[in-house]
Amino acid sequence: MLLRHLVPKDFDYLKYIKENSLDSLLGISNIPKNPEKKSFKSINFSVDPNNKIPFPPELDDLSRLHYIVRNRRVLTILEFGVGKSSKIFANALLINKKKYSQFVTENLRKKNLYEVHSVDNSQLWIDECKKNIDPKYFTERISNIYFSDLETSEFQGRICTFYNKLPNICPDLIYLDGPDQFSANGEIRGISTRNQDRFPMSADILAIEHFLHPGTLIVVDGRTANARFLKANFQRKWGYYYSPEWDQHFFELSEQPLGKYNKATIDYCLGSDFYERIKLV
Repeated sequence: MLLRHLVPKDFDYLKYIKENSLDSLLGISNIPKNPEKKSFKSINFSVDPNNKIPFPPELDDLSRLHYIVRNRRVLTILEFGVGKSSKIFANALLINKKKYSQFVTENLRKKNLYEVHSVDNSQLWIDECKKNIDPKYFTERISNIYFSDLETSEFQGRICTFYNKLPNICPDLIYLDGPDQFSANGEIRGISTRNQDRFPMSADILAIEHFLHPGTLIVVDGRTANARFLKANFQRKWGYYYSPEWDQHFFELSEQPLGKYNKATIDYCLGSDFYERIKLV
């Protein structure tokens, strides 16, 4: 049910890309005939610590993310790792802002409206990302990008990584697509993620779990070991779905509203279907 709510089964990728000019936004001159199909990389592409080539745009993932932000009327995004998704999120939030901001500012209690806050530990990728985002998104404070050091640490005795500093926001969508596994500082008893046979193991979301509001959606792009780590250590009630076709994990915080203000936001952004979903968790 969670997946059906996020993206319809008959979602027309090509039509959505054209209607929202995502090809122009991403600088793509020719849209593939079947943009919903996965593009495959070399076997070591994602585990090469010396790689300085940005991932090519994955139109299937980016189209779905844009749709999810718009369909859920997302207000605030926390993104781990910068890239093409940063541009997609900014554009989708700008559309939401133009369509819904008057009602939201008058009826909902929420700060950091229509902002995406992106954290990365690579100044190289941050600079590259900023070059490819229209300055208007920074002028309007929609795009907010931060550098933070990354440390090897522990969560309840389990080795993982943490960013040293996060933006002090309350997102209703979290996108986990960083950090990479090679750039965390330090080690614990000789162990770190800096080995080709290990995995990224971010624990930042676990640290802020109890600050998140019911209705929050987490999207984990690939990173299956990290997604399983989160799932095994979450303490609250989360709806969960993994799509093998998309190689993405989805978690929705499926609890009753905290109070009238949280309920008003859920009712406006997610509708009555949310309450049907939490019955299944």
